[in-house]
Amino acid sequence: MTFAHSIVLNIVLVIVLSGCASGPETNPRAKVNTQHIDQQIDHKFSAQESQALFRFYEIWHQTPYQFGGSSKRGVDCSAFTQIAFAQLFGYSLPRTTEQQSERGVEIDYEERRFGDLVFFKTGFMTQHVGIYIEDNSFMHASSSRGVIISRLDSPYWADAFWQIRRVR
Repeated sequence: MTFAHSIVLNIVLVIVLSGCASGPETNPRAKVNTQHIDQQIDHKFSAQESQALFRFYEIWHQTPYQFGGSSKRGVDCSAFTQIAFAQLFGYSLPRTTEQQSERGVEIDYEERRFGDLVFFKTGFMTQHVGIYIEDNSFMHASSSRGVIISRLDSPYWADAFWQIRRVR
């Protein structure tokens, strides 16, 4: 194998293995208070739908990350959001983060609400998506920790923040 082929192979491996971003360790402050969720949800999300999303999270919590995965054996970030929206809300999202980032309308950061998709640019050609819940937190499939809840204001996610989209 030539040196040039070796470099190309290494670049391809880095891109494939990076998949969705991992982010920092879970922040203990990321525990979500669901008692006041009715005040936080978008008018298009009923209290029943919001509770269904938290039940969905409880089922998927700590499912391992798998690039291209879309099952409880392993899931990536865009599959996690796609499955959640299909099963819970009957809304069809495209399969990739890039395609999902083009759906709905972009929302100002200050206008974020329960159920919005949050997007990040975490590296060269690496994007990540999660579902905003409340209290500056979002649920997502992390490449290092599996399905978890993280905070938007953690240094890692704040630096990588790209956009928020409302798709429903």
